This record gives sequence, structure tokens and C-alpha cells, in this order.
Amino acid sequence: MPAATLLSIQVGLPAEHSADTISDQHWQSAIFKQPVSGRIWLDTLNLSGDGQHDRKNHGGPFRAVLAYAADHYPVWRTALERELPYGSFGENFTVAGMDESTVCLGDVYTVGTARVQVAQPRYPCWKLARRNGVADLAARVERNGWGGWYNRVLQTGYVQAGDPYELVERTYPQYTIAFLNDLLMKRAADAAACAALAELEALSPEWRRLYARLA
Repeated sequence: MPAATLLSIQVGLPAEHSADTISDQHWQSAIFKQPVSGRIWLDTLNLSGDGQHDRKNHGGPFRAVLAYAADHYPVWRTALERELPYGSFGENFTVAGMDESTVCLGDVYTVGTARVQVAQPRYPCWKLARRNGVADLAARVERNGWGGWYNRVLQTGYVQAGDPYELVERTYPQYTIAFLNDLLMKRAADAAACAALAELEALSPEWRRLYARLA
């Protein structure tokens, strides 16, 4: 399988955000991430300069880095009729040459001097809507399964935009991120797969519990 490419890296820290066209409630999030240039350190919990506000649903060793398919951006820009810079979906890594249909649970990739492993899909939340000013964006992302995927860090190191994103190990080719999304959203029914996923240590504990309830 040819190497994909890390096109852009984004980081951001939690901040207070004001009322907007979607809600009059103030809110806190680190979803507004900004591109970085040059090498940046990837640790076991975060990229340098990155953070999360809601630590229950974001962050931790199984969700150290959020990756998103660059190939989705042209489709979104047309559908939403707006410019969307990389990072608009809250991702740390914008990657060309891979998406939810080709990335599998447990995949191990080298990028820069680091090594990451796919640990779970990303379930879209309401903050995507407020980040982009599109009220139904989270629902759209859920319907097409384009939430991206979280990675844990097996080997810390430096990464930078332009690095090859090379697959070095694939243990579960049957468990694409798209398939995992379809199971959770009940677009597919496979009790045996849900039971098997509930036992896989490569999958984050939160998602193992979700599949255990579906088995």
C-alpha cells in the first residue's frame, strides 16, 4: 500500500467562545485549531501546544491525535458553499491518500520519527456545528461517517507537514473505520463482530463498551 502524506498539522488549547448564530450560550472548546509549521513534538497524550477541554469525551492515551481525510475537504467545500481551511473539523492531522474506508482499527503508521496506532473512530458532536456555523453539520458527518479517527502514540517523536504517513502493520483489515461507524450507527448489523470488537485491546475502552452493548 503506498504511503499517504501528512498535509497539515493543527493544534489548539481550550478557549471560551461567544454566542453565535446557532446558540446564545457561551461555550468552551479546543476545536479551533491553528496550523503549525516546521517540526512539532508528538507525545503520548498530545502534540506540543494542543489540549482538550472536555476530557471525558476527548483526549487521553487512546485519543492523543485526531486525523481527518484531506480528500473530504473538496466535497465539504462544495456542499457547504464556503472555504474550509484544514483543521475545520477539529483535527490535528490532515492526511491525503487515506480515509475511513481504507483505514483500519489497529493500523500502525510511521510519520516523522513517531509511530501511531488507530484506536477508534471519531464520533461527531455539536461543537462541529458551532465551529463552522452549520447547524446540522454533526448530523451530516454522522450520516456519511466522515468523522475521522483517533490515534494513540506508540512511539513519541517529531512530525511535520509533508511527512510520509506510512502503514507498517495491519492486524484487522476487516475492521475499517467505516465499518465500525456503520455498526455503531446500526447501518450494519453484525452481533459477532460487535462481540469481537468488545474484546480487542487495540480499541479504546469507551468504544469496547459501546460494542459490548450491541453484541
